[in-house]
Formats: sequence, C-alpha cells, structure tokens
Amino acid sequence: MPRRVALVTDSTALLAPEVAERRSILVVPLKVVVDTKAYDEGVDPAATSDRIAEVLRQGSAVSTSRPTPAVFLEAYRQAREAGAEEVLSIHLSAELSGTFESAQLAARDAPLPTRTVDTRQLGPATGYAVLAAADVLDRGGSTEEAVGAALARADATTSLFYVDTLEHLRRGGRIGAAAALLGSALAVKPLLELVDGRIATREKVRTSGRALSRLGELAVAAAEGHQVDVSVAHLDSPERARSLAEHLRERLADNLSGRDVPVGEVGAVIGAHVGPGMVAVVVAPR
Repeated sequence: MPRRVALVTDSTALLAPEVAERRSILVVPLKVVVDTKAYDEGVDPAATSDRIAEVLRQGSAVSTSRPTPAVFLEAYRQAREAGAEEVLSIHLSAELSGTFESAQLAARDAPLPTRTVDTRQLGPATGYAVLAAADVLDRGGSTEEAVGAALARADATTSLFYVDTLEHLRRGGRIGAAAALLGSALAVKPLLELVDGRIATREKVRTSGRALSRLGELAVAAAEGHQVDVSVAHLDSPERARSLAEHLRERLADNLSGRDVPVGEVGAVIGAHVGPGMVAVVVAPR
C-alpha cells in the first residue's frame, strides 16, 4: 500500500537506488554538464563520479544545473497517480543550489498539497534528513512531524570535508565564506564545513595527511555523547576514505552500536564542485 505522504528528494542526497526504492523515495536528478552536453545524475551512465574526476583532471569544462520546476511538477504528479494525498519534498541547501527554489515553484502548481524543506545541508547529511522523515511517516506520523524530524536531524548533523584545491569550488561559485582562503599560500590545505547552509572554513592545515587526521578528530568530537550514523564520501580518493572510515569504526564503536561506517563516492554533481581528492565525513546523531 503506498504511503499517504509521498517523499521526494534530489540526487545530491546520495541515497543508494536500492534504499530509495525500499523506502519509497522518489529521487529527482540534477544535471552535470560536460563540454556543453548535459547528463542526468544517477540516470545517464555517462554521469559517473569516475568520469567526472577524469574530465576534471583533463581540464574539461564541467558545470551543473538544477532540475527545472517542470521536472519537479512531473514528480509530484507521479506521486498523486501512485495514490499519495500529499508530498514532502526535501532538498539540499538553497544557499548552494537553485534546486529548492525549483521545488518551491513546482509546489505552487502541484495537483496535491506539497511541502518543501530546505535542509541547509548537502550529500549524506540531506540523505539522513530524508530517512528521518521516512521513519516518521512509516510509523504513521504526520507531515508536520516528518518535517520536524528532517530539520532536527539536518540541524544536528556535522558535515566536514577536505579538498585538494579550492579551485573547483571557486569556478562553481560555491565557495562561500571559504573564499578568504583563496589568497592564502598554496601549501594550505583547507578543512571545510557546512554552516547554516554555506561552505565555511573550519581549519587550515599544511599537509593532506594532517587534514585527514583532523577530519577524524573532528568527527569523533562531533559524535561525543551521541548515538550516531557516520558516513565517509570521496571523489577519486578511495584509499584515504577507507582509511578514515576504519579509524572511525574503531574510535566510535560505542557511538555506532554495531552500525557500519559506509564509504562511497559522491555523485557527479557534488564531484564537479569539489574535485578529485575530496574526502568528507558526515556525523548524524540519531
């Protein structure tokens, strides 16, 4: 039996296809544009993380674009046709993308009541917020309760990441408060975080090894006193990511209570803005 309230999110939430299917979550793709050709993230086989890392290394022009309101409207129509009476549409930070605005515009013309939520987060942090809403709805909770759960989890979640260079964020206009680092010495390795929906500088370190070590330390500090979900994401940096995840499994065993620390590559859209070598850790209190 379909859920009375349909859940919609976007591809930057990085929900595995099998998870989205099992939890009845409709995922709307953003687009990645390589040398003027646009691909739907998670749909077109050409829009893979590996390919984006490769073309970025080659110096090709890579950009991204949000789904249009028409695409969201079609998703909301599909929800109604599947038997839903309402839609809850949960997305990445409006400070980083126009995706939330497109969802808002589509909601005005949707054929059923549609609530849109800006998580002010990105990647797995948005995904955890969506899953929190799904948990509430699956228990028979109201739309308002699901919205509250999604926002509470997003607000409590810590998103930290390391990039080899700020250049890709600068080109995409997503650098936010971290722009002050652009004039720093080339040797500086920035640790970044999401603060109120924007990318900000957390710390500056001198080596990539120290940066990865500090990511682990900051993640452990963020988990203190909580039962948490933790995930590690990367672009073309699997060894760094696996090493960080293993460290966190050991250090946070009590906080995880048997839950794993999954490791995965970010999607093509996030990858286009962070560049190869990026490693992120997300700590989400339960």
